[in-house]
Amino acid sequence: MEPILSVEHLSVTFTRYGRGLNRVELNPIRELSLAVEPGRVTAVVGESGSGKSLLAHAVLHLLPRNARVGGSIHYDGAPLTRERAVALRGREIALIPQGVTWLDPMMKVGDQLRRGRGGSAVRDRCRAALERYGLGPGAEELYPFQLSGGMARRVLIACAVVDRPRLIVADEPTPGLDVRAAGRVLGHFRELAEEGAGVLFITHNLGLARTVAHKVVVFREGQTVDEVPARCFQTGEGLTHPYSHALWRAMPENDFEV
Repeated sequence: MEPILSVEHLSVTFTRYGRGLNRVELNPIRELSLAVEPGRVTAVVGESGSGKSLLAHAVLHLLPRNARVGGSIHYDGAPLTRERAVALRGREIALIPQGVTWLDPMMKVGDQLRRGRGGSAVRDRCRAALERYGLGPGAEELYPFQLSGGMARRVLIACAVVDRPRLIVADEPTPGLDVRAAGRVLGHFRELAEEGAGVLFITHNLGLARTVAHKVVVFREGQTVDEVPARCFQTGEGLTHPYSHALWRAMPENDFEV
C-alpha cells in the first residue's frame, strides 16, 4: 500500500544568536523517517524533547523562520512544499494541535467550525461533529474563554475532523480529557482510518498508542529507532531496539521495570 504521508531522513536545525553575535546551531531532529498509510493509524511515541511535536509542525510547514529543514516529506506521492501545505491545511490535511490556544479567542465555537460557510448542511455537519465529542448545540455560542480545558480540546478535535480530511496529524490530542472522552476520540480515529484516512497520532502514552494504532514508531533523541506493528508492544516480542524494550518493560503491567 502506498503511503499517504512519507517522511524520509528529516532533519530540523535552528539557528540562535547569543552574546556578541555568537551563533549556535540546535539540531533537535537529525534522522526521522516514517510512513502513514491510508486506512491506518500510525502512532509516534517517545520521551519529551524527542522531536514529536516538531515533526507535526514540519509536516504542516508551521516551523518558525529560523528553522532549516532537510530530508523529504511527500504527501500522496508528491513533495509537500510550503505552498502545497498551505493549500491543503484545514482541507485534506488537518492538524489537532497540542495547545488549546490555537482556538481564536474572538470567535464563537460555531463560527470556528463553519469557517465562514453557510447553509443548513454545513451547520448540521458541525453540530454532529460537536455531538460526537459530547458537546451539545449550546457549545456553538460559546467563546473559547467560556470552555473548560477538556471542552476546548474537544472543540479543537471537532474543528480538525469536521470536513473528513484525508490525513490527520494529532499532536498529543488527549491530555485534559477524562478516560471516557479520550476513548471516544481514539475510537473516532480508528473510524476515520477505516473510512480511508491516514492518522498520525503523536503521544507520549504508549498504552494509548498500542490501543488505537496499527503501527508504532519510536523516536529517541531526534531519530527513528523502531517501527513495528502495535501488537509488538502487547508482548514485547518483535521489538528491534533496546529503547523500545525499555519502554515496554516500564509499562504498569510490567511493574514499571527499567
